[in-house]
Amino acid sequence: MRVLLLGDYSNVHATLAKGLREEGVEVILASDGDGWKNYPRDIDLQRKSLMGVYSIKWILDIVRKFRHFKGYDVVQIINPVFLQLSGKRMWPFYRFLRRHNRSVFMGAFGMDHYWVKAGLDGRTFRYSDFNFGSLQRRGGTNEHFIADWLEGEKGRLNRHIAADCDGIVAGLYEYWESYRTHCPEAQGKLTYIPFPIVVPEGHVAPHTSDRLRCFIGIQRERSEYKGTDIMLRALERLEKTYPQEVEIVKVENVPYAKYVRMLEDSDVILDQLYSYTPAMNALQAMAEGLIVVGGAEPEYYRLTERQEPNTTHLRPIINVIPQEESVYRELEDLILKQQTVNRLRNQSREFVRKHHDYRKVARQYLDFWQSTITAKG
Repeated sequence: MRVLLLGDYSNVHATLAKGLREEGVEVILASDGDGWKNYPRDIDLQRKSLMGVYSIKWILDIVRKFRHFKGYDVVQIINPVFLQLSGKRMWPFYRFLRRHNRSVFMGAFGMDHYWVKAGLDGRTFRYSDFNFGSLQRRGGTNEHFIADWLEGEKGRLNRHIAADCDGIVAGLYEYWESYRTHCPEAQGKLTYIPFPIVVPEGHVAPHTSDRLRCFIGIQRERSEYKGTDIMLRALERLEKTYPQEVEIVKVENVPYAKYVRMLEDSDVILDQLYSYTPAMNALQAMAEGLIVVGGAEPEYYRLTERQEPNTTHLRPIINVIPQEESVYRELEDLILKQQTVNRLRNQSREFVRKHHDYRKVARQYLDFWQSTITAKG
């Protein structure tokens, strides 16, 4: 099987490519490295400038590279917008892939039409990036996302690809739930496959310090959207109350390799306040033995346990609701009960090993792709 992975978010496709290669699959990964994160890829699609002459050179380069994106058994795009282009300019590139390859699959891994729509309806989720109960979270970057994805050209492109492609893979509970109404699993077009993570061998080194190192990664332009502004306030309050027990490790917009190095010596990571689930950053931290303070709602655990029924004892994530006081209370409880730290650290790695091991995930992808292609004839 020949596979082309097109685009990347948070190292998902790069990690999947590693797993597929270890299964003997021929894989090419073409992406922009997810911007400043600079994830590894085989073919670089990065757009380094929006200036006119540079844009023309970049588009010509992309067209030349696309001429080689033919004859693959599977093409998986990371998102309906898999290049650094407007929704309107994406159409010919998608049509080219559809025309010249055996099958095309779409990832539901991030911002898209169905995720925005579900978040705004006030019913699908108790809270999300776009709602808190019946209250819509509008303003700031959300207005831009809503304009683009709900009724704009990106939304139209998304609806077309969702209907036209051979299959859709959702990487988080929220994305799976957002698509279920429109693509029932019974039709065989939608599936949930956990994000792939490389899990280190061996045991987690025991925590022996009286001080908890709490890691928080901040993307300046998305801090309010992701809730890191609230999480940071709770963490700074905690540091004032317990100055001898807490150390804050704050990282802003650094490349992935440097991010990982700074993460390794920490004990706790605060991530994705408005999520029901841990995403790639949190899962990678769990693989290193960190405790996640973020999203871990019952719906998420039920979905993961559907695939691995004998893992109901693993509950390593400290779930919080999107309120500063909730974050503060849970962190304070962890400080006051430090005897639980090593148990949660060990459970974190075990949880990722059970549900997200990159080799297991690669086999799940292969099974889904192959069954879909076979059904298609």
